[in-house]
Amino acid sequence: MITAGIDCGAKNTKTVILKDGEIIGKGMVLTGFDQEKAVSASLEQALQAAGISKKDLERIAGTGSGKEAVTIADAGVNDIKAMARAAGFFFESARTVADVGAEEGRAVKIDEKGNVLDFAINEKCAAGAGAFIEAMARALEVPLEEMGPMCLRSEKSIPMNAQCVIFAESEVVGLIHAKTDKADISRAIHDAMASRIVSMLRRVGVNEDVVLIGGVARNPGFVESVKRELKVEKIHIPDEPEYGAAAGAAVVAAEAA
Repeated sequence: MITAGIDCGAKNTKTVILKDGEIIGKGMVLTGFDQEKAVSASLEQALQAAGISKKDLERIAGTGSGKEAVTIADAGVNDIKAMARAAGFFFESARTVADVGAEEGRAVKIDEKGNVLDFAINEKCAAGAGAFIEAMARALEVPLEEMGPMCLRSEKSIPMNAQCVIFAESEVVGLIHAKTDKADISRAIHDAMASRIVSMLRRVGVNEDVVLIGGVARNPGFVESVKRELKVEKIHIPDEPEYGAAAGAAVVAAEAA
């Protein structure tokens, strides 16, 4: 059984190809303005990585904010179901999952079969998504990829209001003018965002094994902030967490075949 899951997100479009429950190919491109073009490009990358052709695919499922652009899909999968199946695919013990991408954050509680029991979404607000860190990086005049590592150098906790990017940016400017160390400001930014995500996790119910997927899971500063907020020693993260939803869609495609 060979299936593909395509996650057309706000920033990137990702494809995962599964063969009998094993990932054999992945592809990722910037989504840009032409979503259908991005879908085709990411699928082609994944097919090349897997060493197969499109005709070898038995079923395709699309997910993400741009799933309507995945016109080659046999079925669409809502984001919540995709992340739930992804968590169970990567970690059998998963029961609580957070998916934090460029434009949205979500939290889901699942059962032992990966079925959704409850969920919460941080939508239409960048304060709980990767765009928040991007905006704050611009305010600090720091490259985005340096924000997480810089956060880890701080040992000081500074409260910040993460309810609105505009207000948070004003706070950052104020901290800069007060000569606050950039590492401490970066930690405040990550702590504020983590607080928002963890509040969603607590709303759905936090179990022992917490899984984090989505591109922001690559940010070590954010991961540490989430661990501090949850008061846990470990969070389960796949090797390439940005492919989480695409993998979940591919799993759903296999289940439906």
